[in-house]
Amino acid sequence: MNAQQSLLNRSRWKLWEPALWLLAFAVPMLLPSHALIINEIAIVALFAISLDLILGYTGIVSLGHAAFFGIGGYAAALFAKLVMPDPLVGLVVGIAVATLLGAVCSFTIMRGSDLTRLMVTLGVGLILLELANKFSELTGGSDGLQGVVMGPLLGHFEFDLAGRTAAFYSVTVLLALFVLMRRVVHSPFGATLTAIRDNRLRAMAIGIPVTSRLAVAYTLAAGVAGAAGALMTQTSGFASLDLFEFHRSADVLLILVIGGTGWLYGGVAGAIVFKLMQDALSAITPQYWTFWIGLFLVVLVLVGRERLIRPWTWFPRIFGGRKA
Repeated sequence: MNAQQSLLNRSRWKLWEPALWLLAFAVPMLLPSHALIINEIAIVALFAISLDLILGYTGIVSLGHAAFFGIGGYAAALFAKLVMPDPLVGLVVGIAVATLLGAVCSFTIMRGSDLTRLMVTLGVGLILLELANKFSELTGGSDGLQGVVMGPLLGHFEFDLAGRTAAFYSVTVLLALFVLMRRVVHSPFGATLTAIRDNRLRAMAIGIPVTSRLAVAYTLAAGVAGAAGALMTQTSGFASLDLFEFHRSADVLLILVIGGTGWLYGGVAGAIVFKLMQDALSAITPQYWTFWIGLFLVVLVLVGRERLIRPWTWFPRIFGGRKA
């Protein structure tokens, strides 16, 4: 089987994928009281997918991915407050601003080691955090940008307190950008990203333009992260410095640890597990829910994702027998 046929086979939709997305659209109707958490899961999943493009498929580790999330969120919120409240136009504006920032920042990840990139990406996030705090007359500073009122979606669907419109809106955007990202990673361009991740020197030796590929992937990931940030501020009606905080970048890395990298559905699965655990544990133990998530991550790393999903495979290892 040649490389083109292999890419074609991987790009084909599996039978379970349409059923999964139909279920995602059905859940807000079947469980209307959980529409708000579904909206949050869709936003976090989109954010995780954007990071997976540069981490799982390209091998670029980032601790400042929240910079694009935050700039997209603030751009959409300011556009709604100062220009027009149309959510779709605001979403496009958020994506455009985050993409532009990603294109500028892509030059910072071309050189240096992984540790250098970690510090540089973290520095970008911290700089934007301080700028948002400094220009408080525009961003609201530590008090946040309040009074963000969104118009009805498509001119007919109002954003209600129950979050049903927000849930459908976020899931729809997630699906649209997921299809785009799926097409990218299963294209010849995506294959070159994987080659760069596995061995950059070999990729350069066979003629892959590594620098331009990294720049395009980083810019695309920034735009998708900006879309997630825009959805966050549009559906909550509020933008704050929390959008740029380090914990957002850390959380999305944890989500990919849970769901797996180099697989777009890993971001979706990780977001579902992480947000449901966070919601359930914070309701049971508001002060110590982070401890239990940390314990879960330790067990996940020690046992392994596959063995945690299939606990019956533990016993051969426990008793010294052959692995399942």
